[in-house]
Amino acid sequence: MADPTEGGLRERLARQGEDALGKLAQDLLENPLVNSAISRAFDARERAVQAQEAALGALNLPSAADVERLTRRLRSVSQRMEGIEEAVDRLDQRLAAVATTAGLDERLTAIENQLGTLVMELSQLSDGPQPLPREQERLAVDEATKSAPARSRSGGSTRSSRSSRSAASSRSTSSAGSGGSGRGASKRAPKKR
Repeated sequence: MADPTEGGLRERLARQGEDALGKLAQDLLENPLVNSAISRAFDARERAVQAQEAALGALNLPSAADVERLTRRLRSVSQRMEGIEEAVDRLDQRLAAVATTAGLDERLTAIENQLGTLVMELSQLSDGPQPLPREQERLAVDEATKSAPARSRSGGSTRSSRSSRSAASSRSTSSAGSGGSGRGASKRAPKKR
């Protein structure tokens, strides 16, 4: 195992080395000779960059600054394109919603057309009386009285034949009282005087 004093010794040596380097750097920066040499080096660097840009411009080649500006512009265009794509997606969703609404409009138009057809058919039906199917025709009063005794002979009860006769007679009197406008009025036999 490592000695615990070794860890403390390392930390102390590292701290002392950092302090010594910091003091040396501070002394060098305060020295006017070193300070002027650093400023001349930065000036030379600036002149070299300008000379490089001029040479690259003469050769019609982009400099590092040109490439950096172009990169920034491309990032800006890319962000704008993403915004446009999002707007187009939102517009596409709205158009899809409108298209489903257009489908509803078509269905409503079809329903309106069907309703119009039904109204026309109903108006044609109400224009005049249509003949009834044979199963729905009413019997005339004379036919009901002739068929009633036949039913009672065939085994039917007299009570049911009487009720059917009274129902038939009430129907005939109600249709006669209404001026003969009922459908059964056309089938009725003429009255004897």
